[in-house]
Formats: sequence, structure tokens, C-alpha cells
Amino acid sequence: MIKILVADNHPIIRMGVRQVLEPVSDIEVIADASTTTELFQQLETLTPDIVLLEMDIPEINGIATLRKLKKEHPSIKVIIYSGQSEDVYALSTIRAGAFGYLSKASDVDYILSAIRKVSAGSMFITNELAQRLAFDESTQKPRRFFRKLSTREVEVLKLLASGKRNKEVALGLDLNEKTVSTYKARLMRKLNVDNIVDLLQQAKALELY
Repeated sequence: MIKILVADNHPIIRMGVRQVLEPVSDIEVIADASTTTELFQQLETLTPDIVLLEMDIPEINGIATLRKLKKEHPSIKVIIYSGQSEDVYALSTIRAGAFGYLSKASDVDYILSAIRKVSAGSMFITNELAQRLAFDESTQKPRRFFRKLSTREVEVLKLLASGKRNKEVALGLDLNEKTVSTYKARLMRKLNVDNIVDLLQQAKALELY
């Protein structure tokens, strides 16, 4: 039996995932959580095989939550379950330790395939994502830019693009403001811009809005 913990702040999503997985004989949803606090409280007493983790779960950025989870519970595998753009965030989350990335637009069969594949110790990305990654090697400038960015830089850029100030970015990623300023300068250099407006335009090109 593959034990699943669903971490998502939307009640309808948690309920929907439970209803989809309940009839499946080899998968059991043992708990759910709506915030990172609830998630780590659950993990004090439960040991799921897989955490199905929403990218934008409240309180801590999704990738930061992933890193913390991998550090404190290294035996638990994580699948990121998100409405965010796959071609930007899938690689970022896998670099941070996720075993897979699922779009919330995925079919039920994809969810089941992902859970079983990850449970067996393999990585999982959707066929659509694999195809997009294969076709953009020399044609789509934003993705070539993205390859220059570290996971942390993508996190900072995403929060800046969403309208967060340096202080808010620092709080969200557990950094100090000076470090955020350093990341901002590094992003401008890597994305070949010299002001925040152009930086946010690059964020738009990377589908971070």
C-alpha cells in the first residue's frame, strides 16, 4: 500500500484528490494538510511514502518547504502538484529534490502513474513536459535564460514578479534583505537587464506572472 499525504490549501482539491484515490486498491491517503505548519505537524506522527505538495502552499514557499521536508524527512518522496507553469517550475522543483511534477490539469491516470512510479523510486514528469523540453533547445529564448538561473534565483524572481518587496521576499524565503538585494543584482546580470522594470518583463517572458 502506497501511503499519501496531500498538502494543499484548497479544501476542494484535497477532497477531490481523496475521492480520486480512495477507490484505488494500492494507494491510501493517510492525511492532508492546508498549510506548511499542518504538514510538519502531521509528519511528527505519520510517515507517508509520498507527499503530494502544492507549489503555492501557504506560509512557506513551496520549494523552501520541499527543501525543509527533504532535510528533516529524507525518506519521504515528494511530488509537486501545481497550477504553475510546468516548463519553468518542473526543473526547479526537481533540482530541489522533488521526484516529480504534476500539473493540476493532469488526467487522473497521470496522477496514478506518477504516484506508482515515484513509489518505485523513479522520477516522473508528464509526456507533455518532456516534449516541450525536447523542442526548445534553440528556439525559445526565455527557457535558455531559465537554464542560467539557480532554483533560489527563480524563487526570488517569482516573488518579485508577484509584487513582493525585498522585505517580503526575505520573509517568504527565510533570507535577509541584503541577500535578496544580492539575488536581485545577480538576476539583472544573468538576464541582461539594468532596471527592475526590465527584470519583471523577463519574469513575464519566463511565465512567472
